[in-house]
Amino acid sequence: MNIWQCRPETSEDIPAVRRVNLAAFETSGEADLVDALRRDPAAWLPGFSYVAEPAAGPAGSGPAPAPVAAYALLTRCHIAGEPAVALAPCAVLPEYQKQGAGSAVTRAVLDAARAAGERTAIVLGHPSYYPRFGFGPASRFGILPPQKWPDEAFLALPLDGGTPPRGTVRYAEAFGIG
Repeated sequence: MNIWQCRPETSEDIPAVRRVNLAAFETSGEADLVDALRRDPAAWLPGFSYVAEPAAGPAGSGPAPAPVAAYALLTRCHIAGEPAVALAPCAVLPEYQKQGAGSAVTRAVLDAARAAGERTAIVLGHPSYYPRFGFGPASRFGILPPQKWPDEAFLALPLDGGTPPRGTVRYAEAFGIG
């Protein structure tokens, strides 16, 4: 049984998305990053900002669920000049962590990218978490980070089953990565 409903965010979700990011991380950095990415038309990809909500239970089964429990974002990046998508941030309200909300919303946004014809996704993230979605060390594909990062944490996923472009990743300016 799927307990999470995932969908692209709407304008009404923006304050809730900010709350999720503020609650999930120690600083406001990720919430501020999402705001900056929204303002960058070269980075923001409409339809690739996803939320997860608890699925509605039977009528009268208790209080209404929180409107947004988890969040995942894909924005435009480039690998040696070829378009790709960067997964960041992924966030879950603390009360919903370890219940599948983060996995559900991450799968949903990656599926949306596949359906839209995106070829490659990259993420700088926890090496024991992201392989469940098919990510592996980016170096295996000849994809290099823009700065020195641990090889096991800089990951790539060929969304189309093909061979990703080789080269160095260039993130959107909002990431502040040289």
